[in-house]
Amino acid sequence: MPGGRGLRSRFIGLDVQAARPCAFAVLDRQGRSVEAGWIDPRAELRSALDTLLDRHPDAAVGIDAPRVPLRAPRPWYWSGSRWRARLPSERGAGRHCEVVIKAHGIANPQWTPLAGSAPEWMKVGFRLFELLAARVDVYEVFPSASYTLLQWDPSTRVQMSFEGFRPGPKDMLDSVVAAATVREFDVGRGASVGGGDGLGEIVLPRPLPHPIAGVLRWPGGSGRRKRAARPAR
Repeated sequence: MPGGRGLRSRFIGLDVQAARPCAFAVLDRQGRSVEAGWIDPRAELRSALDTLLDRHPDAAVGIDAPRVPLRAPRPWYWSGSRWRARLPSERGAGRHCEVVIKAHGIANPQWTPLAGSAPEWMKVGFRLFELLAARVDVYEVFPSASYTLLQWDPSTRVQMSFEGFRPGPKDMLDSVVAAATVREFDVGRGASVGGGDGLGEIVLPRPLPHPIAGVLRWPGGSGRRKRAARPAR
């Protein structure tokens, strides 16, 4: 569904890691770099996040990680033209939003598993969502999908500082793109996809160029179709 709140002056992107610090980047409404740095997930996360948000209380945050783990194996698989029931041989990993991304060919998701099987970096992401949601609007983003959707679009520009890039240039670049994605969504140029399974949506900087109607609707247990995405709140 289309985004568009137009309320924020700061946008924070977080690239999630477990064995090394998480990169963060802060952009203003014009896409200019405000600050960038690193948060160590092995230290006290709550304190570090509170310190960051105290500097930017009007921020919206985009996190490059799944919002929540699966509650149960995914019951439905997209076959390319229709939904079908999961086969006994299939693990059932992945959420609706990830299926939508994969079906449209804009990125290859790392399928979210049950909580007990989640890798450490996903567990860090779950914790970040939990902590940040108490203070700010926080969105799940997928920079790989953002790169695809923006590759032929010269209208989205950011002014980056190289502050903080040395420890991990790709991590920091992804955090900048995460922040830019939330900015595009906030001003109404983006969209959210998924959410029919109740396990979160992925925010994109642009709507899907050629939406596949079937995969955007999650099959319900009674045969009714649930909405694939909701407007940002």
